[in-house]
Amino acid sequence: MKGVFMNAIQIENLIRDYGGGKGVFDVSFHVDHGEAFGFLGPNGAGKTTTIRHLMGFIRPQSGKCTIDGIDCWSGRDKVQARLGYIPGEISFFDDISGTEFLKFLEEYRRIGTCSRKAELLERFELDPTGRIKKMSKGTKQKLGIVAAFMHDPDILILDEPTSGLDPLMQSRFVNLVAEEKEHGKTILMSSHMFEEVERTCDRIGIIRKGRMIAVDSAAALHERHTRSYTVTLENETAAEAFAADFDGVRSGIRVTVAAKQSLEEIFMNYYGGDKNDQHDII
Repeated sequence: MKGVFMNAIQIENLIRDYGGGKGVFDVSFHVDHGEAFGFLGPNGAGKTTTIRHLMGFIRPQSGKCTIDGIDCWSGRDKVQARLGYIPGEISFFDDISGTEFLKFLEEYRRIGTCSRKAELLERFELDPTGRIKKMSKGTKQKLGIVAAFMHDPDILILDEPTSGLDPLMQSRFVNLVAEEKEHGKTILMSSHMFEEVERTCDRIGIIRKGRMIAVDSAAALHERHTRSYTVTLENETAAEAFAADFDGVRSGIRVTVAAKQSLEEIFMNYYGGDKNDQHDII
């Protein structure tokens, strides 16, 4: 299958208009096989709506979404069976235990001895024996991570995957994603954690008010958002020392220093000028 289709994930001119400027409008991007793609935007920008189209939960008003060439709406059963998915709002059958839930998924997916359940439970220090309705937000999130990864899917769609996790578990999750990427998995990750996106993603897409406003590699985004500063020193000796300390370019007593912006600063460049945008990007 991988050799037949160019892109693992393809979104073409996707439109879903809820009215009042809400929805997604002419959204297009792709994720290659073996690529990790970071998807950034504030609340209401259209991240989850886009992801729900990929999962086959919503039918496009216009445009098309495919996973490995399979239409995400008409072939949603096939699509959902081959993916690992963490929703932005995790919900479970509250009246069962975590153990019963994972066993149900193993039987439904016919995983058998191929399950990575034990490895993942140990990694995230999760005891799934308790009733789900009594679990904390963080524990439910860890259960969702195990459920998404335990059948070793080739394609992972992760919507705010570290929500509710403490810093240690966030770090372990980022390491897991990095390992999956090394193993050639395809990953689409919506996240409010800039550091985890920078550490794991090859390309980044930024969505604003339902429209894609940037899609590029992390390196290209940083290069495009580099600022230069020129400092005048007292003499050439001081200028030479300053240039050496800050990797600058000296011209006489003047030194020019390039400062690359962080991903968070780049994001705020796109959003900081509009008072109507919510800067909470959860």
